[in-house]
Amino acid sequence: MDKVSFTRMQDGTREEYEFLTRHETEHTKGTADRLLAALVDLDQGLSGYQITRLGHSVQSGSRAWRDGADTDWVVSTLLHDIGDIYAPYNHDEHAATILRPFVREQCAWVVEKHGEFQMLYYGHHVGGDQHKRETHRGHPYFDDCAQFCERWDQASFDPAYDDLPLDFFAPIVREVVARTPYDPDVIRSGVREPLIRAEQAEQRQT
Repeated sequence: MDKVSFTRMQDGTREEYEFLTRHETEHTKGTADRLLAALVDLDQGLSGYQITRLGHSVQSGSRAWRDGADTDWVVSTLLHDIGDIYAPYNHDEHAATILRPFVREQCAWVVEKHGEFQMLYYGHHVGGDQHKRETHRGHPYFDDCAQFCERWDQASFDPAYDDLPLDFFAPIVREVVARTPYDPDVIRSGVREPLIRAEQAEQRQT
């Protein structure tokens, strides 16, 4: 079988859906490479800053790595703005949706809400709600998102910073996306892991 015969899903047979499932499973194996290519596309994204959105992404990821953050944090930080080109009005939700099957709930929530938390730095300059993040005050991951924004996001627009190259991150992106989607041992609902691991940070910087 090269392709299914049906034109309406309700007419598909078990054999055809098993055939499609095999194709879809094979297609998912290229997800990491497509995400890395989408990061490269960010070089053509929003202008006006001193660095491109790709530069911002790798700089954010570099800071997370050098802070000793674990794999979930590093990959989530690298990909947190991947929706900028195709979802400019909800890029944070877009990125979180991509990440949610593969990373800890904590990280996915922080990526989803980081746009609201970032308003702290500029909302009052553009007629927005500078304190929009306060709607989430009391949430278990509130402090994590505040720290994410302070250390890795809002600080990562520096053309003089020594970024790690995108190729450095490729193996861990592939590692994360190769996980079984929605594995409870990965999602670990309610679990908080520190953004900064001093011992690990020291090892990575030596």
